Amino acid sequence: MLRIDAIDTIELGNRSYIAHDGRDAIVVDPQRDIDRVLARLDELGVQVRLVCETHIHNDYLTGGLALSKEVGAPYVVSATDSVPYNRLAVRDGDDLEVGGMSVQVLATPGHTPGHIALLIGADGSAPALFTGGSMLYGAVGRTDLIDPARTVELAEAQYRSVHRLADRLPVETAVFPTHGFGSFCAARTLASNLSSGTLADERKRNPALTAPDGATFVDQLVRGFTPYPAYYAHMSALNVAGVDAPDLSPAPRIDATELTRRIEAGDWVIDLRPRGTYAASHISGTVSFEVAPPFGTYLGWV
Repeated sequence: MLRIDAIDTIELGNRSYIAHDGRDAIVVDPQRDIDRVLARLDELGVQVRLVCETHIHNDYLTGGLALSKEVGAPYVVSATDSVPYNRLAVRDGDDLEVGGMSVQVLATPGHTPGHIALLIGADGSAPALFTGGSMLYGAVGRTDLIDPARTVELAEAQYRSVHRLADRLPVETAVFPTHGFGSFCAARTLASNLSSGTLADERKRNPALTAPDGATFVDQLVRGFTPYPAYYAHMSALNVAGVDAPDLSPAPRIDATELTRRIEAGDWVIDLRPRGTYAASHISGTVSFEVAPPFGTYLGWV
């Protein structure tokens, strides 16, 4: 039986997934802090057989390459994406077998040019559709993150991709997107209020499926884009180059003299306490940034 375990990153409004049959597992779109994934895999008692990316991400550093190295599993990346590291390059229509599970690759360009969706099934279970930044819950992934000159072209591709999924697969197919839980990669804020859905649900609420035609959808999509974090400009290139696992060891403590020296040198020193506490008393030269969702996104934006 196919089971889906979601790992939420509330700070970024994203989800990673572990699809498994109780023995073998497929990890989809893991974030860089793979310690969370490894801990969950241990809890589930499953072995990773594939690590998959639906696309080259623009909003976070991936943990896919690091996880694949850590567990010794193939790293599935779209053949359309040119990357310097070893990967299992897949194309539209490719089929993979993982223990008792099957994976069908579906090209879904739009959010990115090389975007893919993954239809994962297991004996005796309905398949699950992992849509990354293509079809989201009540939304689609935005198409203006790659190149402003390609925004409309990719929006048109996004419309076709979402329709392809909805028209090709059974309406009861469960949908599991990566973005859309507050992520700025989602093109509609409605998505942050939704946490589950099927293709039947999306037929009723997804703008790509409810718009009267493609031209109307593209026009509404492009006109509705809002600003996104400045750090997005760096994410894709770093993910293409290959990202190692982060150093999660405790940071060294520094004394007041060193802290003052760093502030005077122009380093940013972030005070994580509540704003009211900071206002009452703080070290001169520090910056107040209270730890509260979405802390990571907005600090990175600044």
